[in-house]
Amino acid sequence: MNLQLSQAGESQIRRLAAEAYPHECCGFLIGEEKDGVRWVDSVVAALNQNSTSPHNRFLITPEALRIMEQKLDGMPSQLIGFFHSHPDSPARPSTFDLDHAWPWYSYVIVSASSAQTGDLKCWRLTDDRSRFQEEAVGVR
Repeated sequence: MNLQLSQAGESQIRRLAAEAYPHECCGFLIGEEKDGVRWVDSVVAALNQNSTSPHNRFLITPEALRIMEQKLDGMPSQLIGFFHSHPDSPARPSTFDLDHAWPWYSYVIVSASSAQTGDLKCWRLTDDRSRFQEEAVGVR
């Protein structure tokens, strides 16, 4: 499986990560899955609702998720994943990410620092929830 982002989508994730620094940004990946490829049509920012540790944790509320799912109901696009940033940390899932992720969804993580954004990688939680597997990311 791999994930295909538009150049605009990648730029938007990086911009949101830079703007949120030193806190984590977060949001939704909307698109379609075709022939083993997840095509991201749009990137939708969400407000990081984690008020206790926003510099290394993000929270998309169940209400925000419900609203997004309602908006997509009956549309060809669907929620295919989420994105967030890791300020001053690598673009790989943390233990917290492992504990809070769901199988099937793609998780894009971008590293960020005060000067710039860095690596952008995609991960998927295995069905047994024991670990993440890296997914290839293409930019078109």
